[in-house]
Amino acid sequence: MNESKELPQFPEPYWRDKLDFPSFPKLKESIKADVGIVGGGIVGITAAYLLSKQNIKVALIDAGVILNGTTGHTTAKITAQHDIIYDEFIKHFGEDKTKLYYQAQMEAKEFIEKTTTELNIDCDFKEQDAIIYTNSDEYITQLENEKKAYDQLGIEGELTDSVPLQVPHKKALIMKNQAQYHPLKFLKRLAEESVKNGAQLFENTTAIDVEYNKNPAIITREGQRIVCQYVIEASHFPFYDGQGFYPARMYPERSYALAVKAKKKFPGGMYISAESPTRSLRSVEIDGEEVWLVIGEKHKTGQGKSTIEHYQALQDFAEAHLGIEKILFRWSTQDLTTLDKLPYIGRVSEEEEAVFVATGFRKWGMSNGTIAAKILTDLITGKESPYKDLYTPSRFQADPSLRKFARINADVAKHLIKGKLEFTDNNIKTLSTDDATVTRINGKRTGVYKDKEDKFFAVDTTCTHMGCEVEWNSGERSWDCPCHGSRFSYTGEVMEGPAKRPLERIDLE
Repeated sequence: MNESKELPQFPEPYWRDKLDFPSFPKLKESIKADVGIVGGGIVGITAAYLLSKQNIKVALIDAGVILNGTTGHTTAKITAQHDIIYDEFIKHFGEDKTKLYYQAQMEAKEFIEKTTTELNIDCDFKEQDAIIYTNSDEYITQLENEKKAYDQLGIEGELTDSVPLQVPHKKALIMKNQAQYHPLKFLKRLAEESVKNGAQLFENTTAIDVEYNKNPAIITREGQRIVCQYVIEASHFPFYDGQGFYPARMYPERSYALAVKAKKKFPGGMYISAESPTRSLRSVEIDGEEVWLVIGEKHKTGQGKSTIEHYQALQDFAEAHLGIEKILFRWSTQDLTTLDKLPYIGRVSEEEEAVFVATGFRKWGMSNGTIAAKILTDLITGKESPYKDLYTPSRFQADPSLRKFARINADVAKHLIKGKLEFTDNNIKTLSTDDATVTRINGKRTGVYKDKEDKFFAVDTTCTHMGCEVEWNSGERSWDCPCHGSRFSYTGEVMEGPAKRPLERIDLE
């Protein structure tokens, strides 16, 4: 834990601090299961728990360690207030579908609360109001229209000129009876319960494909198979596309977080600004002391200014409005947004009956990830889910999806071409310690990182997913793809998909 007003040197999420996680073995042989799950985050662990409770044989694998992906880098708000969204959803989907979306989020919150009580989980669950605030006249009208949508949908809310948050604001919209918690304390217990129920969990086991014989089989990078009746892709970005064309139907964004011990006392509630750059605020208790979580600064992965500048912007905001005593942690996360802002939850494509996917949570994974696990469990066990059609991945809304589809793919094409035409001739001899550059070695675009021991690590910067050129992420010390959000360590290993293979290492000798 950092004990300084300066930014911590290395990113580390608060949620994993001082938690004793169980470790699980690497899959070393082919196995059979009723349901194979890929991904050990909120969707995978919750689905494993729900299925194993029904005596269904589950095998779950994760490319890294469980609960260290997007779920381990969250804000952990359990809320149906997903920005200013309900007025927009009513216009695009109609009142009935929008009401279903709200009900799904609240059902997720009720499941977390009920399970916390049933299993007596100490996960800091606490009811809070969720609040969107604005200091911009432009957004006041939007908040007023959103309140009308709340009233139309029967959502308990309040439009007010003042909330106790000591950040400049002119208007705020409150959604009552939401919650926050410590997601990893909660999910750690679900993982343990799943194992008690007979589920098998494996770490450091990367899935690369799904193949069919009589039944689907998950194929790992090292050649093992998990032969099963059903597959759940809970791997953030689907590792198996199933002709669902997911890279063309979603775009990745990164956002940043600081855990700050501040001079001002937190007033209660969970806050998010209507305007950009986003500022999202909630509190946690660390070692008996109140700490602010300050989150925001979203941008498309692999694009824009140096990522460390986003941390610095949050630091400047916190100093100006809260008064920083210490910055304890910093971390970032990556989220996927679909064409119409609704997650894709269901069969990976209309042709695939046995492979399911859950992705595109648009920053709101605590509620959407939980309801995804419930929906997929219902589909696998033959129960009717009221949310099946709402979230089905095979939907395609002409408005606004068609325009966004064209925009996303034009952006991908732009970055694909730009990376290929870019000429770089930087000299690695002048490279500073703990920094990276892009240069050309033997005519090949090459990324070179110099660590604190002055050791160089060079990789081919061509993303192994679809051939875009990756860019250096100074805040996380990673190579990030601006097209579809794949991320690689400075040694070239895959940190985040959709890429399955590492970047090629380049020998500088």
